[in-house]
Amino acid sequence: MSYSREKVVGVIFFIAVTQFILGFTISEALYPGYSVHDNYISDLGVGPSSIIFNSSAFLLGLLSLVATYFLRHSANFKTVNMLLLLMAIGAMGVGVFTKDFTVAHGAVSSMAFFFGGLSAIASFKVLKKPLSLISITLGAMTLGALVLFSSGMVASGSVTSTEAYDSIFYLGLGPGGMERMIVYPMLIWLAGFAGHLVTKREL
Repeated sequence: MSYSREKVVGVIFFIAVTQFILGFTISEALYPGYSVHDNYISDLGVGPSSIIFNSSAFLLGLLSLVATYFLRHSANFKTVNMLLLLMAIGAMGVGVFTKDFTVAHGAVSSMAFFFGGLSAIASFKVLKKPLSLISITLGAMTLGALVLFSSGMVASGSVTSTEAYDSIFYLGLGPGGMERMIVYPMLIWLAGFAGHLVTKREL
């Protein structure tokens, strides 16, 4: 049985998201004293479960990069594919440049967050309602949370410190909770987008 290229891409994206969520959860569970409220996600990259988290983040980016390669000839997905390519590079960078590489880590993580959110918003052109509206909402949540998270880091002085300080911009969720409000909507969208590609009817 042969499968269309878009279906293969959908499967790859779904595997990428699934393995990252599982790796993310396992990393949190194996990190003694880790707080979803107080700790950055990037703390998992330098903690006792760092090999799991970093490998999972890199694999998320690598698989997404492979998926964008296969999707590159699909004219309908040209814009979304380019944004996903940039997101993939950022995700791979997160797995390589841990929190210890302050400037590089900040750059690649921001790249993954920003272009992941933009990908979700841009996908409304190739998705049908209600998924297109859901995608816009999830993308806006990612970008909105990114603005709040960045503002909180500046206001609390965390930008120039390795410590995570709380801020009113985190809306009571703490730095870790607000950072997850960036990541989770983006991952949920990517899983939904993958499902769309897998179940899309061939003309």
